[in-house]
Amino acid sequence: MIIVFTLGYALITVEHIIKINKTTIALLMAIICWVLQFSNTATGLTHQDNIHHLSSHIANISQVIFFLLGALSVVELINVHQGFKIISDSIRLKSKKKLFWVLGIITFFLSAVLDNLTTTIVMVSLTQKLFEDKEDRWVFGGGIVIAANAGGAWTPIGDVTTTMLWIGGQITSGAIMKSLFLPSLACFIGSFLVISRYLQGEVDYSKLEKSKEEKLEPFGELVFVLGIAVLVFVPIFKMITGLPPFMGILFGLGVLWLFTDLVHCKKGNREHLKIPHVFTKIDLAGVLFFFGILLCIDALETAQLLHSLAHWLDQRVGNHEFIATIIGVASAIVDNVPLVAATMGMYSLEEFPQDSSFWQLIAYCAGTGGSMLIIGSAAGVVFMGLEKVDFFWYLRKISFAALVGYVLGIGVYKFVALI
Repeated sequence: MIIVFTLGYALITVEHIIKINKTTIALLMAIICWVLQFSNTATGLTHQDNIHHLSSHIANISQVIFFLLGALSVVELINVHQGFKIISDSIRLKSKKKLFWVLGIITFFLSAVLDNLTTTIVMVSLTQKLFEDKEDRWVFGGGIVIAANAGGAWTPIGDVTTTMLWIGGQITSGAIMKSLFLPSLACFIGSFLVISRYLQGEVDYSKLEKSKEEKLEPFGELVFVLGIAVLVFVPIFKMITGLPPFMGILFGLGVLWLFTDLVHCKKGNREHLKIPHVFTKIDLAGVLFFFGILLCIDALETAQLLHSLAHWLDQRVGNHEFIATIIGVASAIVDNVPLVAATMGMYSLEEFPQDSSFWQLIAYCAGTGGSMLIIGSAAGVVFMGLEKVDFFWYLRKISFAALVGYVLGIGVYKFVALI
């Protein structure tokens, strides 16, 4: 099972080289691992025991999948109504440095409300409208990746790994926002101070003027406001009702579905603005990738392999804060989703209670550590795909800044904890 997981993991990290979609590998890896688990009699588990474990894991994974589907649908609904154009049309700064900071701040807070992946797509698309020069677009894009990852780390809906920890019960929304806001902000500011030295001169807004001539879709402003309200409402819904987050996001999706059906029902040329069409534009491959990875990690947990790894780390490293830091650095090389999923399987809530410093550091480190390499986060991979960014360019120009921000954020977290 370890050989299958290691081989699959390696293939996922070089997806951009071998040109095989990582979802394919994740699904095959997950099923093979569970087949091996069911056929392995050395674990002492009967067939019925394995069925029980599999059913339990599927129930937990489904919560994450339904939440992702709901959130992606809401964001895409805003996008097809061109709601994000409201942000782009309000930009009017001549200095590249000032614009860099403004876009960074918008990205940081937008990522906290939406998610780092979607925010990166929106903001990188905006820079493509602003700049003709490839170097400017790449520098701005690198900053956007860092800001999106930092912004997504301090809210339960901003990053898929934080969402996993939230749904899994390792963290609560109020505590994570209170504890990680300052470290995430420090990560963002520290990195931007380093990157901004590359930017000189003023912005040519001729490209943006052309895009301003395009109009929003009907009810675009209202859908934008309602969509953001739905996403913000999810943690409030969980606190009020005690129900899982996926219930809140599906409730919000239902409200938006009802609204868009009512306002567009009499117009035959608005089918592209309705939820059924939105479903066709969602990245289902990405959702299935998460499913495959989580299912594979659960197979390793059922086989007690993660427990053995946790025991080894405790013996060799000992310091759990340092273990969290190592996981963050590792997330720059490999996908942070399986890393966090593995950590959740390695350490129980009995060992580290809900909202303990260990889980908070895991959320921060896994969320921001991936910025150190362009392939280390979903935001970075999307940026690489949209702008065809060279791996080594990012390594030269952005990686050091991301490392500075990462270390600074950990320092701020530990400093605040001492106060």
